[in-house]
Amino acid sequence: MSTPADLKYTREHEWVRDNGDGTVTVGITDFAQGELGDIVFVELEEAGADYSKDDTFGTVEAVKTVSDLYAPIDGEVIELNEALEDNPELVNDDPYGEGWMIKMKVADPDQLEGLLSAVDYQGITS
Repeated sequence: MSTPADLKYTREHEWVRDNGDGTVTVGITDFAQGELGDIVFVELEEAGADYSKDDTFGTVEAVKTVSDLYAPIDGEVIELNEALEDNPELVNDDPYGEGWMIKMKVADPDQLEGLLSAVDYQGITS
């Protein structure tokens, strides 16, 4: 699977889609889900919580490991992907689509500029 050029990325392997309305959608990259293997459980914190960049907003549990999820920017979590409760494998099957994790209201739009482009992200994963 390619690294979508329209998204931004973090060194911790989260992707960020700017929804154009002051919100972003966040998930983990195809590279990350591939490294983790079969995902069996996704635990996300509550909607309505404020996070600072790099705060942990949840965990992903795979067959052999558990990995923290990190907020890519400052903001408030406004929505959780509740489909992951019953179908955590969506993260493996469609990491950039149905496998999204949270939506956040952006506190500081300038932080989006500090995220990695697809080309820069590919440079740290190859």
